[in-house]
Amino acid sequence: MRDPYPLVFAPILKDKVWGGRQLERFGKPLPPGVMIGESWELADLDSTSASGAGGGSAHSPITNGPLAGRTLRDALRLWGPALLGHSVPTPQGGFPLLVKFLDARENLSVQVHPSPAYAEAHPDAALKTECWYILDALPGSVIYKGVRPGVTREVFARHIDTGEVVADLIAVPAVPGECHNLPSGTCHALGAGVLVAEVQTPSDTTFRVFDWGRAGRELHVAQALECIDWGPAPSATSLTPGQRRGRLVSTEFFTVDGVELPGPGAVPLDPDRATVVMILAGEGVLESTGTATPLRTGTTALVPASVSGRTTLRAHAPLKALIATVP
Repeated sequence: MRDPYPLVFAPILKDKVWGGRQLERFGKPLPPGVMIGESWELADLDSTSASGAGGGSAHSPITNGPLAGRTLRDALRLWGPALLGHSVPTPQGGFPLLVKFLDARENLSVQVHPSPAYAEAHPDAALKTECWYILDALPGSVIYKGVRPGVTREVFARHIDTGEVVADLIAVPAVPGECHNLPSGTCHALGAGVLVAEVQTPSDTTFRVFDWGRAGRELHVAQALECIDWGPAPSATSLTPGQRRGRLVSTEFFTVDGVELPGPGAVPLDPDRATVVMILAGEGVLESTGTATPLRTGTTALVPASVSGRTTLRAHAPLKALIATVP
């Protein structure tokens, strides 16, 4: 068996009606004339929903080292606990995170993902807890996160019918550097002009309630109304000035830390944790015993649990990154 080492992946690009061309800034090879909304950086799904990625499987291809040309699923089968540590794969045998970049040239649909109660009652639906880290935003851009206090299910349903439902949502300014936790059941939408990095549980079950008048896009109002959490959504988080590494999101499914190195420096990774590293700005190197894996802006890598405690993210110039781990 080949010894575990940090893996780098090729992106899986998804064209979207609301997508744009901004992901070229992160080194993504966008096909000419195609509006790309999502770059799946790390994915291991046997199937995707029609309401999400439109069906089909998605297994990230490895681009470096002895496993180049194989997939994340192949590495998981080969290395097992050496890759995942104490974490467990999905029921289908996949990696328990899905990581993306999103480019919203237009507003995304107002949507919700299955609540725990809905997922328990509907085995074909899966929870989707996610977080958005704001990379860039046009002036005045917002995200929609949660339902305004006092809005009832009945009022919300009526406003879906009348096209007034956006007024029932909480619009939050999109501020680069802020991170927004969106537990499954949170009604939300990414606003136009916003670019984000997303870490989520590996599901794309999506129930749309409003799609800004776009034709031909199915809505799922009945399912959504069963799932919406009418309570407040978590507040935004960010690193404090001068903080080099800090916790942005902590859920039962994953943790996400922000990293900002103002110049040359290094950040050790946590031991015994499958660790995802997303480079948001600058260049770095994952230094493990006997290996050095270069990473540039837009690159996502996975460090197996068996080597994470011996791995350091090093930079020789300013660097911004996200580090996500599976409990």
